Amino acid sequence: MKNTKFFALSAVAAVAMAATPALAHTGLPGHEHAGLAAGLLHPLNGLDHLLAMVAVGLWSALAAKGVGSKMWLAPVAFVTAMLLGAAAGFVGIALPLVETGIALSLVALGLMIIGRVELPAVAGASLIALFAVLHGHAHGAEAAGSIALYMAGFTLTTAALHVSGILLGTGLLNKRVTTVLMGSLIAAAGTYFLAA
Repeated sequence: MKNTKFFALSAVAAVAMAATPALAHTGLPGHEHAGLAAGLLHPLNGLDHLLAMVAVGLWSALAAKGVGSKMWLAPVAFVTAMLLGAAAGFVGIALPLVETGIALSLVALGLMIIGRVELPAVAGASLIALFAVLHGHAHGAEAAGSIALYMAGFTLTTAALHVSGILLGTGLLNKRVTTVLMGSLIAAAGTYFLAA
């Protein structure tokens, strides 16, 4: 278990250091948003997306105390709702305050991790799905060309980040100080993005 926890923490730290602040939403030339490779990389190109996706898995593991299928409900809800949001963004359906909502999702997830907040299954999945629609909309609104491969790419990376968060969370079930610190950093990042 120690090796698994070390590996998960190392992987999350390495990816976080490689990510750039909020580049996932720039639309800058040179940041292509088409094809499988672009989709795989997209969630890693913005610290906001990366932190949110790891945080969903981390919170799920903590809230479910590392036990049972309940731990996987929020990540599945996130991926499903993210795809719906991406489709809406791709076809041009506008959503208000997407970037603000993404930043607020980090604040909320950070606080949920700090408090190890346990919600009823439907309420927790619904809240996570709301966050996911916003993240997905940001992905889809910037897509170009064939969206199918792009969506497949960011879905795979999102799922991998959720699994990393779950591994991290199950390894930290008895490390309250560490999880409070991680939740505080995630909430602080969301506050920074709100102010930026």
